[in-house]
Order: sequence, then C-alpha cells, then structure tokens
Amino acid sequence: MRRPTARLRTAVAAGLIALGAALISPLAPAVAATTTVDDPIPLPIADHCGGRCSDILPPGQNGNATLAQILLHKAFGTMPAHASDQLARYDSLVAGYPGLTDAKVNDFFNDASFGVPADQVESTTSPRPDVTITRDKKTGVPHIKGTTRYGTSFGAGYAAAQDRLWQMDLFRHVGRGDLTPFAGGALANQGLEQQFWPQAPYTEADLQAQVDRIRTTEGERGRLAMEDAQAYVDGINLYRTRSKDGRYFPGEYVLTGHIDSITNAGEIQPFKITDLIALASVVGGLFGGGGGGEVQAALSLLAAQQRYGLEEGTRVWESFRQRNDPEAVLTIHDGTSFPYAQKPANPQGTALPDAGSVVAEPLVYDRGGAATAPEAADPPKPVKQSMSNALLVSGAHTASGHPVAVFGPQTGYLAPQLLMLQELQGPGISARGASFAGVSMYVQLGRGQDYAWSATSAGQDITDTFAVELCEPGGQPPTRAGTHYLYRGTCTPMEKLERTNTWKKSVADPTPDGSYRMQVWRTHYGIVTHRATVAGKPVAYTALRSTYRHEADSIIGFQMLNDPSHVKDARTFQQAAEHIGYAFNWFYADSREAAYYNSGSNPVRAAGVDAALPVHARQQYEWQGFDPAANTAAYTPPAEHPRSIGQDYYISWNNKQAKDYGAAGFGMGAVHRGDLLDRRVKALVAAGGVTRAKLTQAMAEAAVTDLRAENLLPELLAVLRSAPVTDPAVSAAIDKLAAWQASGAQRKETARGSRTYAHADAVRIMDAWWPLLIEAEFRPGLGAPLYDALRASLTVDEAPNAGHGPTGSHAGSAFQYGWWSYADEDLRMVLGRPVVDPPSQVHCGGGVLPACREIVAATLKQAAAATAAAVYPADGTCAAGDQWCADSIVQRPVGGLTHPRINWQNRPTYQQVTEFPTHR
Repeated sequence: MRRPTARLRTAVAAGLIALGAALISPLAPAVAATTTVDDPIPLPIADHCGGRCSDILPPGQNGNATLAQILLHKAFGTMPAHASDQLARYDSLVAGYPGLTDAKVNDFFNDASFGVPADQVESTTSPRPDVTITRDKKTGVPHIKGTTRYGTSFGAGYAAAQDRLWQMDLFRHVGRGDLTPFAGGALANQGLEQQFWPQAPYTEADLQAQVDRIRTTEGERGRLAMEDAQAYVDGINLYRTRSKDGRYFPGEYVLTGHIDSITNAGEIQPFKITDLIALASVVGGLFGGGGGGEVQAALSLLAAQQRYGLEEGTRVWESFRQRNDPEAVLTIHDGTSFPYAQKPANPQGTALPDAGSVVAEPLVYDRGGAATAPEAADPPKPVKQSMSNALLVSGAHTASGHPVAVFGPQTGYLAPQLLMLQELQGPGISARGASFAGVSMYVQLGRGQDYAWSATSAGQDITDTFAVELCEPGGQPPTRAGTHYLYRGTCTPMEKLERTNTWKKSVADPTPDGSYRMQVWRTHYGIVTHRATVAGKPVAYTALRSTYRHEADSIIGFQMLNDPSHVKDARTFQQAAEHIGYAFNWFYADSREAAYYNSGSNPVRAAGVDAALPVHARQQYEWQGFDPAANTAAYTPPAEHPRSIGQDYYISWNNKQAKDYGAAGFGMGAVHRGDLLDRRVKALVAAGGVTRAKLTQAMAEAAVTDLRAENLLPELLAVLRSAPVTDPAVSAAIDKLAAWQASGAQRKETARGSRTYAHADAVRIMDAWWPLLIEAEFRPGLGAPLYDALRASLTVDEAPNAGHGPTGSHAGSAFQYGWWSYADEDLRMVLGRPVVDPPSQVHCGGGVLPACREIVAATLKQAAAATAAAVYPADGTCAAGDQWCADSIVQRPVGGLTHPRINWQNRPTYQQVTEFPTHR
C-alpha cells in the first residue's frame, strides 16, 4: 500500500473521536490461552553457539496492529509492543561500528541463542496442547516448541498469523494477481499485481497441481512437507478465527472495508495450501530468479551491429555484455572453473528480431474509472531486490580457530518486514532465524544446533526467451497478433489467462473506484512477452523460467536445513541446498568449516544455444529432456554448480560466483560492489586473528562507502591531473573529492544524529557528476540509439538517492547496477594501464588522454555548480536539498503503522553474526 495520505490521517483521527473505546477493537489480544508465566520453556539440549550467535531484523517482530492501535498511532504516535524495537539498534551500527568489540556485538544485534531465560519470558501461548509459543521480553520473538511435528508446524502458523496476518493476506493476493480488489486501487497496488502476476500466472488448478506434485513425487520428504504445510495453514486459520471473534484482528481489515468496526460483520477469508504456492511465487520472483531480458539484449546487439557493422558491432556488444570478465570479483576465488551458460563457439538457433519489429505484449485491458487516469498507464512497480551479502572467514584465519560469519539477505525495507524471526523446536526440526511470512513452516535463513546458514540472490540464467513461430489453424498467413503457434510442427492454440479486478475506495485507500482486466498468453515455451518478426516471419517471444510450475519445490531443501539429523557438516548442508530450485548462493559455517553452494534449476541447453539471446522455439533448441506439461527438463548436476568447502574466505554481494560461470546479465565486470567486501576481508585474512567484531566492522564500513569514490575516483583524478589544472572551479572540486576519497569515501554523518554528511560537498559533486560523466564519455562514440539500448539493459547509476535506479529511492540498496566497470576499463585504456580483456572500443575522448581529460573536467565543473536542491529534489519524503534525507532508508508501510527514517546503509535487512565454538 502507498504511504498514508493527509486524507487518511484525517479520517482515522476523526474515527478515533467518533468510535470511542466501546466501539473499537481491543488494544491487544486477550485470549484465555495467553498468560504471563514465571517458568521458561526448557532450553534445548543442543545449543553449540555458546552465546556467539546474534541476529537483527528491523523494524520489529510485531507486524499486526488492531484498529485501536492504528488510530492511536496516527493520533499520538504510539506504537504496539515490539513493532519497532529493533530499528534503532539496526540504525546505530552506522555510528557505532568503529568501536565495536565482540562484547558489544549484542548492543547492535539480538542474542540468537536457543530458548528464553526464565527472567526474560514475556508470555506463553498454547494454541494446542502439543505446542507452546514463548515470547521474550526484549524482542517478542516467538520460540515455538512442539511435542509433535504437527503441533510444531501448527504453532509456526499460529505465531505467523499473530505477527503478520494482514501482510500474509496482502501477499497471497499479490501472488494471485487480485490485490486491488482486496486492498484498493492505489497506484502502488496496481504496480504490485501487474509486476508479479505476469511472472507466475496460475489457475487454481495449476496451484493445486504443484501441491500434489510435491506430495506424490518427492518421496517421504515431500509427503511430510505437505503435512507440515497443512498444519501451518491450520494454525493460521485458528488465529484468524480467534482474532476475528475476539476483535483483535489487524485494523487494516476495517480500514479497507472488509470488516465493520461496530458490528464485526465481514470475514477474513480462510487460508489454503494453494495460498502458500502463490506466496512462494512472489518470494521467488523477487529474490530467486535469474536470466531473462534476452529481447532487450538482442535490441542492443542489433543497435551495435548497425553502428559498427556486424563483426565489430558484435565485439563491442560483447565488451558491454561481460559474460566472463577475468577481472570480476568472485566468490570462489581459488581458480576452480564451473562452466555454465558460456558463449558458444558456433551459435545455433539464435532468433534475432527484424529491426523495428519488436512490440511489447500488452498486459492491461478494459480500463474503467480510476484505471483510466494517465498515471495509471505506468504504475510504479517493485524490482528484484538483491542487496544480500555474506562474509565468511575460515578458522585458520580467526582468533578462535573457528569460522566466523556475518551474513544475511536484503528483502527491502517494509513495515512490517517480509521476513519474521522465530525459533522452531520439535520432532525433526531445530532452528532459529528468519522466514518469509506466510511460508514460515521452516526457518529459511538462520542457525541450527551447531551450524548457521544464509543466502544471497545468485541470478544465474534459469530463464530463457524463445521465439515461437505464429500460425493460423486454417492455414491463412499468420500475423503478429496471432494466438496460435507452432509446437513441434503442430499449430497449437495459446492459453489465455486473465484476471478482472475491480476496486472501491476505502478509508485506507481513497483512490476512486476503478477496474481493469489483466491478460497473458501462455505457451508450452512460457509466457508471451513481446511480438516481432524474425526473417520476416511473425513470432511471439516467450519467457520460460525453469522454476515456473515449481514455486514451492524448494520446500524440501528448507526442510532438510532445519533437520538436525540431516545437516551435520558442510557436505550435508550442500546436499540440502541442492534441493532448492531457485537461484541462490548458500553459505554455511559451523565450528570446523565454512562452505558455499550455488543452488538453482539450471537447465541443460541444446548444444550451440546462446543463453544470452532469444532462440527459436524448435525441438532441437529446447532444453534437454524438456516436458512442457510440468515444465521439467534435464538440469545440470550438483557437481557442476559452484561449490566449495574450506576456502580461506568467502564474500558475496550478488557478484559473479566462479570462473567461467556465465553472467546472466550486464554489469559483472572489473568493478562491482563485491569489491568493497573483498578488499576488506582479504586484508583481515592477511592480518589473521579475525573476530566477529572485526568481520562485522568490515561489513559495516563497506555499507557506508561510495563504490564510485573508492574504485573509480582514483582513475578520474589521474586523468584530471595528467596536465596542470588551471580552472579554479575544477581545482576546488578536485581538492574536495580527493579529501573525501582519502578519508574513506563514506556517506556518513559528522556525528550521530547530525543528519549532515562529512564531506557533504564532495558527496554532492559525485552524485551530480556520475550521470553527466557517463553520458559525455560514452554517448558520442556509441551514438544515441546504442547508448540508450545499453542503458535499458543496465542503468548508468544507482547511488543511494537515485530514485531513477532499479531499487528506487530510500531503499538502502545501492551500487549494484551501474556502468562502473565500463568506465573503469575505458579510463584505464586511456591512461595506458593494463586491462586483462580490453574492450573493443575506447570511448573517452576517442582514447586520447587530453580529449578525455577535457570531457572529465567539463562534466566535473558542471557537477560542482549544481545546487543541493537540484541534485536532491523534494520527493514527498524529503525537502529539496536535504542530502542525508535523500539517502535515508524508509520502512515502506504495508499497513497502518509508520516508522522513523534511518541512516543509509548498504546492508542486509536480516543479518546474523555467528561463531560456533563446539560441534555435536
């Protein structure tokens, strides 16, 4: 949902006065099964962390608020217990990390030990006799202990509903493509359903088929997983019923018109297992996909060939594509090769479109009411979040002799968070950590009895684009608008999937009434995304993801990660991760070993197929073993996935995994934000004696560092200083930038709470300079069509304040996407410095240093003259010119509560700091 407007604030304030205490829901749950107790739950026998496991997940554990609590929050700023009590500690690391010691780690993190000490028990709940949910006083995290497996999973569902019922309801509707009828027609809601439903459009039968497939084809673990899922749903539904009857359900149900605040009439729809599949499709779409974008890649290739000719244009395009850049920072850095999705020597089946023929497939039809407004034509859409990072050091280089890990995923900054903390203890389950609300029957990232694990988005290529040749069943000449295609020689009808969504305005969302219909065409080769001609023949381009129709198959891997009888060491951890079909980098640490595994259903492609470009939808170019009925194929075996045990250290910040593991997109070159981690961890390893505090400091320092200033500014200054600087404005700007770089190139307050950056002028100059520099450096040589086509595949900049970047404003994530590597290699070529794999063309000043220097100086002078108000325009959250605010992180509300802005950090949302001194 969008941020509450003045109208909403007025409405809820008026509601507070009008309804009165007798007519609004209770302030907090009040059921007989919930009591405050003196006796703690028994501590599990096996907790080998010895107080050295910590975690954090802002803003807070409690994501539910009754109507009364929402009204009080809007009127007086009050907050329900545990709704925001981790935010300040998360924020304070920015100022506090320089003085961090192991003893102070939990000043900034939670103690992630198993169990709850007797004097820290806040409450217990027993929704069934075979499960107890104990919450601690400090954070309100649920510690769920079951005497049966059903009870354990039931308790997980009950606790999830206690903390995230409204959010789970929202996101099951996102996954099903019917968010606007449920939550309102706000532009943000339109954008959410328009972003996610076309990626995973399913009928109810499709969703049920995925449940049945796991239950019947995955053996005993599959049967057990679906039993756990049913128990989890049962737990959600019990809380749903109790909270409705007790009138302590989330207040958003009233504000959106689903329940009457006076009569309690209305319903919270029951949850089903198929809702979990819909939820999983959203999670997988955000974090676990990879590849795609081949149509845009083809357009930039064609533009390059038009600019430079066929052979040279292809070489120029390959230098920007950077499939296997030898200077890219790697997670596996010991030289081990894992060939995958490489450029074939003799490409076969490539289906490049005819110039000017590509048209994107429409999604929305039959608009009515508010959906006809001009701004509704292109609503804001979320993008894949990929700020997750990981730092691990093997025991040979730590002070204790045991591996140390600092790792976690970035899931955006929402209020409440998509993830929730929990501890699960029951038959076959023993873990604490974070899980996505709505699919939290297992801990998905966290710690077991004597090991911890985490993940980063990997993004390797598991999505391909096929060009299906269109046909007409009667034999007439086909057109691009056709709805039949050739499948293995037979003219086959496409399947139309659609959603008709109608919404009405409410107190929560005053968007006027409106409606539209979403429609996609499904083929055996995936969902139609574009139409074009190839060699004059009409085609539809389709996107086929290997995990489509398999949104929840990864549940088997998560089940194994939670099972202490399965995960006993690094190798059994890798075996569990092998069962996860989504594209993730998995990291592991126990008292003896650190390890890594890259998961994903990597399809085995036909010989000669170039995965970076569209391919003809003909049987000889299909994935090997392809069966469209269930979207199955042959997948690369685990031994061919990047994997490692015992490397001296591991880092990941969504960078390239290993040598020869083909990059699925643009931007995996010589400069990547992973360098910010690699440089610091490498230095720690060289010095030895790494501790939890030192590794956390390395992460925290990288989190406030500007990649452009640390990696690119030295080369830019070398170009500028290649001749005497005579312009006073340029000279002054150089001095400011050089001083900033020498001090660490950080975007950080002068003092905690000052909300003013040290070296504020240098930061402003860099923010203004980078986009000007890149355009002046590359556009003249490339020409506007090719420059724009390449920018469509990889944005030029992603500074923290860059609302135009892929992650938008106030999102935390920065420096993942940008032309850092292109500029780095281009400038080194101009300066005569070595480049391992030189680009085909040198762009800055045509490769002539004086001409390049002139471009760099002119754009720097222009940037230095830009005012703060121009560089940081007002955005609805911040006043124009407020640099700190422009960078700041906003917890974007998906309910009735809002939270304070916090300092920018390029850091995971949920994060662990672990070191196990003993092992089973």
